[in-house]
Amino acid sequence: MKIKTYKLPLMAAISAVLLLGISSCSNGSSNNAPTQRPNIIYILADDLGYGDLSFLGQTKFSTPNIDKLAANGMVFTQHYSGATVCAPSRSALMTGMHTGHTQVRGNRGLNDGQFPLAAGSQTLAGVLKKAGYTTGAFGKWGLGYPGSSGAPLNQGFDVFFGFNSQTIAHNYYPRELWDNDKIISLEGNQGTEQGQYAPNLIQEKRLEFIEANKDTSFFMFVPTIIPHAELFAPEEYMEKFLTKTNPEPPYQYESKLGPETFYKGVDDPEHPRYKVGGYGSQAYPHAAFAAMVTLLDDHVGEIVAKLDELNILENTVIVFTSDNGPHLEGGADPDFFNSNGPFQGYKRDLLEGGIHVPMILSWPAKVKKGSQTDHISAFWDILPTFSALVDEELEEPIDGISFLPTLLGEGGQPTHSHLYWEFHEKGGKQAVRKGKWKGIKRDVFKGNETILLYNLEEDPGETTDLAQDHPDVVKEIKLLMEKSRVEDPEWPFDAKIK
Repeated sequence: MKIKTYKLPLMAAISAVLLLGISSCSNGSSNNAPTQRPNIIYILADDLGYGDLSFLGQTKFSTPNIDKLAANGMVFTQHYSGATVCAPSRSALMTGMHTGHTQVRGNRGLNDGQFPLAAGSQTLAGVLKKAGYTTGAFGKWGLGYPGSSGAPLNQGFDVFFGFNSQTIAHNYYPRELWDNDKIISLEGNQGTEQGQYAPNLIQEKRLEFIEANKDTSFFMFVPTIIPHAELFAPEEYMEKFLTKTNPEPPYQYESKLGPETFYKGVDDPEHPRYKVGGYGSQAYPHAAFAAMVTLLDDHVGEIVAKLDELNILENTVIVFTSDNGPHLEGGADPDFFNSNGPFQGYKRDLLEGGIHVPMILSWPAKVKKGSQTDHISAFWDILPTFSALVDEELEEPIDGISFLPTLLGEGGQPTHSHLYWEFHEKGGKQAVRKGKWKGIKRDVFKGNETILLYNLEEDPGETTDLAQDHPDVVKEIKLLMEKSRVEDPEWPFDAKIK
């Protein structure tokens, strides 16, 4: 039995309006016959903070292309990532289920990759492929090691190019990348060479994919590695910021391997993590970070320009967001850049700074230019939204709720009763957002029962704990924390508490 994304009478009307409304929009060049459904491009930055975009307050560098995307589309002011680290955040995105239910709940490495999604999983790519879309992923995967059930070609993607392992994706000049199910050697990066900047190679493949599929409906997943550590950027981008950010303390990675061997930096080819996950030293980390985000902004601009050149921009949905909050690794300095914006907390926190992310959705044919919404949404809402958009029914229940009515400016937008997150590192953490209230529990595995309570409407920076003033709300959130998850033997949570 198939389960529809919506179970509301309004769904039939919304779908009919959508299909009729977009039937006249062209999905190919000006000489091609029009098609009904939009192309979909989902751009996922890696560890980009809410304040790292100039339209949201960044002042030390600018992001004009992303800003323009926001000006031409809808900005979601209350959007949340799937988790506070990479793999579970992506799992929530792909499966439409939050971390209390999704299959991958942490960054567990396995067999030169990460813990895999199961065979036959209902995924975003799989649903769109079933609907007739050509699907491609270009960047960082992290949801299944090569050859596993979770590898991208086994989860609904027709083509993949980039990093399978998110550990190897720490490095910007890797020795090799994956092209579908085969490894390709990067000759310019062998030994100590840094001749081929991986994000630029991957960007070329994205543009080729758009060109090759301009006459059909396509879904392109763009999980870029920028601006996650290490802090490396091409020289021409570094030169733009060296004089603006100096002087600054350099970053130098240090590690001790046994009583005799001491490495200063993972710049030594004898180091066991050289170009396989270790962060290279950077004399100018501030300049490098600014350069990297500038390059990311240029990549977004190139994608938009390619769509415009092919006359398919009007009927292409473009999403831009980040997988979690800013990191503190490899010399990154989010405080210098005010990367958190109005929030506190970083990657690996369940404070707003760790999970409240920027989100832009541009669809010139249908989404009002310069619009903004405070609809509370999360990564697990993307799957039902896109499935409703292409009129494809879901076969399994999920946690997500489609925000298609919000995009179309229609009434009747369903809302979440609450949002839930759990985190399996740093002693275990849980968080619930219910309306204006946010509850956080830390050190769960140590038996901590204390819940911190914040009023996000009055205190988005989560500076004042109101738990003692609202015991009834705390009691409700505690119950939601208990009911919002199913224990998974692969990701024990209750077992660690007991």
